[in-house]
Amino acid sequence: MATQKLYAGVKLRETRARLGLTQKVFADRLGVSLPYLNQMENNHRPVSAGVVLGLAGEFGLDVTELSVGDAERLVSDMREALADPVFADLTPPLADLRLAASNAPALARAFLELHRAYRQGHERLASFDEALGREGGLTVVSPWEEVRDFFHYCDNYLDAVDRAAERFSCPDGKRIDPVTRATEALGARGIKVQFSDVSAIRHREGNLLTLSTRVGAPTRAFQLLHQVALITQNELLEATLDLARFQSDTARAIAKIGLANYFAGAALLPYRVFQAAAQETRHDLERLADRFGASIEQIAHRLSTLQRPGAKGIPFFFVRVDQAGTITKRHSATRLQFARFGGACPLWNVHQAFETPGRFLRQLAETPDGVRYLCLARDVSKTGGSFHAPVRRYAIGLGCEVSHARGLVYADDMELANPRAYQPIGISCRICERRDCHQRSVPPLERRLRVNPDSRGVLPYDIA
Repeated sequence: MATQKLYAGVKLRETRARLGLTQKVFADRLGVSLPYLNQMENNHRPVSAGVVLGLAGEFGLDVTELSVGDAERLVSDMREALADPVFADLTPPLADLRLAASNAPALARAFLELHRAYRQGHERLASFDEALGREGGLTVVSPWEEVRDFFHYCDNYLDAVDRAAERFSCPDGKRIDPVTRATEALGARGIKVQFSDVSAIRHREGNLLTLSTRVGAPTRAFQLLHQVALITQNELLEATLDLARFQSDTARAIAKIGLANYFAGAALLPYRVFQAAAQETRHDLERLADRFGASIEQIAHRLSTLQRPGAKGIPFFFVRVDQAGTITKRHSATRLQFARFGGACPLWNVHQAFETPGRFLRQLAETPDGVRYLCLARDVSKTGGSFHAPVRRYAIGLGCEVSHARGLVYADDMELANPRAYQPIGISCRICERRDCHQRSVPPLERRLRVNPDSRGVLPYDIA
């Protein structure tokens, strides 16, 4: 059996530096020439048996340090990192990895840190954020992501803004028509509201606010209330932004739009009135939309925000997906979290909603952690109001853990107690642990693969 040659240049240099010796003195005490020592320290030649004995006898070095330790760990870590699909066919041979770990460990560690940052920035889930933070990882997030995380970690419920919106819509405890209320509030500040056949959904110039008649009534009401928030609730919005301490002016500006949107949704669907109606109708989205003059999407979104302390509603998740499968909105008061980038699990019924326009799809689903959910999905089309205007198509998903399902009309006639009725779904293929999923698009990042060219199952590889 051939003996593996020992390259330990880095360890030789570290030993010499620790002893404070020059290359010439070190070479003399080891009984080798200066050029030979130089070649060994640069991994151009393996460490000879005589040098190993000299290190042990002359300097009392534990010779096992030459072959074990950081180098092997670096090799193992680099192999794991290079299994990432981003490297595709660029994986270097094992010999090159060993050479890099032995001869350039700082470069190898820099590569591993870069890959760690890449994975954290592009494949992390919201549920992983805290754990990764405990490991000391620092991320640079975009302003959009920073705002998204702000709402996420507030459970998408902002108490001060929510209560202000409720007081605005229900000044005497009873809900007032939101368009009438908003028009009066703006008029009291000298701002006139007009509805016109224009392409811009909402536009304010001076004391004139114009809303487009090309969009539906729910959208007009929402945009009107958004402007009310900016004008009448500016002090509250700015105080909330001060507390959030965003890292950039851009993030703060985006967050202010988000806060105004939050106020608009909460004013259109005031908390206690809406929650009572949701419980009465068993969360029937169509009945709620008709009662409040809102869209199905507005209703579903609002249901995911009913998390007021002491008066919480059913904890829902809400998601909006475009036709490419990209998540464009996501809120979750449940244990289910969504991939921050890319699409959702293809087995989730939200993707099928585009195939059945105008219908609610129901699904019983189970995630890899064993939690079971009742999931609803429906397509949502947003017309531009004219022949040449583009139509925006989305699918929305709403769901809750199955323990709350009896409170939803959509749970009627479903086999909630039958384990076989639940579809196994994941979060994102690259972090999903399921080994036999027939819809898997890419391998899981943290699992090694076994590939046998003479055998083929559902996947062209086996997940170790």
